[in-house]
Amino acid sequence: MKTYHLIEVRQVEYFDGYKLKLLFDNGDKKVVDLEKELFGEVFEPLKDLALFRQVAVNPEIGTIRWPKNADFAADTLYDIGVDFKQC
Repeated sequence: MKTYHLIEVRQVEYFDGYKLKLLFDNGDKKVVDLEKELFGEVFEPLKDLALFRQVAVNPEIGTIRWPKNADFAADTLYDIGVDFKQC
């Protein structure tokens, strides 16, 4: 029987524009560009860069979050991220 490990975010750092540099629990470092993901009632306010930069890791659920509980699933961030070395 296969077991699956859910990926978790360990560190987040603002990078540029709507990009974040993330360190995952498997050691991978990726840059995610969330500009095209910031739509809808929860995410629209994050188009304000001052608010976007308030991102932090939520260690309880292993992903990133912003004030008012906006967050993205860690596996989604991992999938859309680009290896940091390629940036």
